[in-house]
Amino acid sequence: MISFVALAFVFVMMMVRKIGSFHFELWQIMGVGALVVLLTGELSLREAFFAINWEVMLFLMTMFLIGAAMEESGYLSHLTYEIFKRTKTIDGLVLMILFVMGGGSAFLMNDTLAIVGTPVMLHLAKKHHLKASFLLVTLAFAVTIGSVMSPLGNPQNFLIASEGHISSSVGTFLRYLAVPTLFNLFVAYGVLRVFYRDQFRRFSPLVHSQEPIHDHQMAMLARISLVVLVVGVGIKVVSSFLPGLYDIPLLGVTTLASLPPLLFGKKRKLLLQRLDWHTLLFFAAMFILMRSVWNTGYVQTWLERLPFSPTSLEMIGAISVLGSQILSNVPLVALYLPMLRASGGGIREMMILAAGSTIAGNLTLLGAASNVIILQNAEKRARETVSFWEFFRIGLPLTVFNLFVYALFLR
Repeated sequence: MISFVALAFVFVMMMVRKIGSFHFELWQIMGVGALVVLLTGELSLREAFFAINWEVMLFLMTMFLIGAAMEESGYLSHLTYEIFKRTKTIDGLVLMILFVMGGGSAFLMNDTLAIVGTPVMLHLAKKHHLKASFLLVTLAFAVTIGSVMSPLGNPQNFLIASEGHISSSVGTFLRYLAVPTLFNLFVAYGVLRVFYRDQFRRFSPLVHSQEPIHDHQMAMLARISLVVLVVGVGIKVVSSFLPGLYDIPLLGVTTLASLPPLLFGKKRKLLLQRLDWHTLLFFAAMFILMRSVWNTGYVQTWLERLPFSPTSLEMIGAISVLGSQILSNVPLVALYLPMLRASGGGIREMMILAAGSTIAGNLTLLGAASNVIILQNAEKRARETVSFWEFFRIGLPLTVFNLFVYALFLR
């Protein structure tokens, strides 16, 4: 029961964030939750160590290194100009963010685009005098929805593809989920236009200026890192269509891509200092707290006693969206997938599980790791934030629309 009290505390504090003159950061709130279960003996130090997904932690660290090199050298601002220079209206800018970042997240993982995209959104908001939270929320929706259509888009999709024994997983995901995902990106645009109508009321065309590269050597190394990352992921995509080829681990790709600026750059100490340690602490604490909740067994018992068929698309969608807010999407999928297979669930059921557990990130800030990465990065870099309620009031109708679209296409 202590684990659930700690989890409730975390949720309440995430919504409040401020008590009197004290403003609490996300990593501090989650850290308190993890500390409670450790001090009360709900989880031992040994269990806590093994509860942390070190592969995810190392993945984030390597991606933070690449992002820091791109930003510090000025290459990220230069790349931003090249991508967005043809957009002349706010509508065009939002659509470009949704489809470029969303499409990229399908094959470079949503966390990757969240890391790289946050400073881009902050730069665009400052450059064009837009509300930072508007573009940060746009980025969050883009990487969440876009990542649905590929097993490389997020960890839970990868888990479904591997544990669900889905052959030619990339092709299968694209066949079932590509069209509704693209449709849902347009839906996100419509919802954003309704809730941020004041941001779209701009009649003068956007003027983009090319930002100078500050450090040409580091920019070259950052460019090499980006090429290695894209090529590595491309090889993973091709290998998924050609069974029998060695599947390169994603962590291996990101580690290799992070080496050029770390080994050959002159500012490696600065890059290590620029790592977002607070986000890494948040994730470590989250893994510990969620393992403690998982160990109680209450959630598993509750799911097993549901009076509804676990294989109905409606129930899979509802449970995956709501359950991901409590357990996080990866543990939920790890629990639900064996039940689904035992109940005779097929490809369609697995696809709605992938869609539901992923778009759960559109409902609340805690629904996806990528949301937390965006928020932590924005608060650290520019003291910009998105409140729990601002995100939720937009995310609730969007999530409902998203679920309806996926259920419609997967019937």
